[in-house]
Amino acid sequence: MTINPTTSGPGVSTLEKENLGRISQIIGPVLDVVFPPGKMPNIYNALVVKGRDTVGQQINVTCEVQQLLGNNRVRAVAMSATDGLTRGMGVIDTGAPLSVPVGGATLGRIFNVLGEPVDNLGPVDTSTTSPIHKPAPAFIQLRYKFIYF
Repeated sequence: MTINPTTSGPGVSTLEKENLGRISQIIGPVLDVVFPPGKMPNIYNALVVKGRDTVGQQINVTCEVQQLLGNNRVRAVAMSATDGLTRGMGVIDTGAPLSVPVGGATLGRIFNVLGEPVDNLGPVDTSTTSPIHKPAPAFIQLRYKFIYF
């Protein structure tokens, strides 16, 4: 998965770059997250929860914002297991939607929803990515080819 932060530059501190929220509720794969006033993420933005669970295991869960609830809260769906997540854990808004690799290097490969290869063939050699949510191409942009059986 490639995430393109919205702010960058040498003059911007790490804390200013990261839009931080806190988990307020967890029900299965659904998380409610509270953000500071004026810092609400957009729908389809990727959120990342990093930390350690109660037994010290590393947690790295990526979520996608699905609903703006009001009162500086969003509802997000986790793209992996939420085991070990607790209320109050920090959540980072990446400022961008989930993106996956595209191009010739992806042909014949198997990916998960985060764009990570799961076919044990090593990393994908491509720097081109595309968001998983984008408008369909116009009909005029489609290429077609007649195939006879």
